[in-house]
Amino acid sequence: MNPDMENDPGLLPLDGITVVALEQAVAAPLATRHLADMGARVIKIERVGEGDFARNYDDAVFGQASHFVWLNRSKESIGVDLKSEVGRDTVAQLIAKADVFIQNLAPDAADRLGFGADALRAGHPELIVVNMSGYGSAGPRRERKAYDMLVQAETGMISVTGTPDTATKTGVPVSDIAAGMYAMTSVLGALFRRQRTGVGARIDVSMFDATAEWLGHPMYMKMYADKQIPRVGLGHAAIVPYDSYPTLDGQILIGVQNDRGWRQLVTDVFKRPDLADHPRFATNMLRVQHRAEVDALVAEETQRFTSAALDQALADSGIPAAELNDLGGLIEHPQLERRDRWRDVGTEAGPIRAMLPPMTFSDVEMRMGDVPALGAHTDLILGELGWSAEDIANRRAEGVVG
Repeated sequence: MNPDMENDPGLLPLDGITVVALEQAVAAPLATRHLADMGARVIKIERVGEGDFARNYDDAVFGQASHFVWLNRSKESIGVDLKSEVGRDTVAQLIAKADVFIQNLAPDAADRLGFGADALRAGHPELIVVNMSGYGSAGPRRERKAYDMLVQAETGMISVTGTPDTATKTGVPVSDIAAGMYAMTSVLGALFRRQRTGVGARIDVSMFDATAEWLGHPMYMKMYADKQIPRVGLGHAAIVPYDSYPTLDGQILIGVQNDRGWRQLVTDVFKRPDLADHPRFATNMLRVQHRAEVDALVAEETQRFTSAALDQALADSGIPAAELNDLGGLIEHPQLERRDRWRDVGTEAGPIRAMLPPMTFSDVEMRMGDVPALGAHTDLILGELGWSAEDIANRRAEGVVG
């Protein structure tokens, strides 16, 4: 490490790290975007003329796809035809200069292209290779397509999500996001280990494993108590009251985590001390047993308040509560505005708003770079590999790069 870098408090954590990504859709792009947020140079390999297929999911953001602008800021895009020998050799040269290689192609596709982890690390042992997949590198579902909804179904996520009448998937792609986050954190761990040992790593992250990990609580309930966690909508299978309740002008979410909170709710807010130690409600286990009665009772009391008045009363008593926002409410949320969480980032169609990443360092702001157009950095990257302008023009005309 450069000693001058050690003494720079404003240095981004991953300055000087290069990541090459053969990625598409959500899981791998999320991982590499967070690495880019923290200062890594991320070179995104895209198909000539088509690019990451997430570019075409929708056209909501000035003609650009909402998934793509969310997941791909601060990256460099190079268009390469991987069916050509020149294209594969170009990517191999980029990987040879990289610290990290991440891919989430179909099973065995990276190996067929010559980018298998063992082959790459044979000549580049300090390389960190992350293979992302739907179901992992072995097992009966290894070859199956693994879209987020399908993985939610296979893991049982859908069985605990929704209402008693209707099972649903989550509103955001949690299996993709979980895999992306575990991939990102595994890279950080591997970089830290490599700093001490000089040795890279082969890492495998699957959407199935990542989602299964998130199901730990209901899984253990089933394994050891033979209880399938019921679908309870906005409620909580093991805590009552914990749900949405009506007010004079809307609804509010209340989450009472313990018996002291129950007594505060009914005594301080509802002015019903008679309920505090009621023989059917005094403990959480009793309240769970009498869920319908407790919820009806709480709803009767909350309807006496406006949402704003009840929210304030609950806050004053230290009782967890929240307003039920839609996405418009999130965009205009005072918590984001007060903490200055919005920034403008560039795109080929003009600047757009983007939230700062969740990780907040006290001495440096995370990178908020542009969302790249397809092939926006092809000339720059190939020039760094020694290509002349004439070479680039000729290969572009052949469709090898773009």
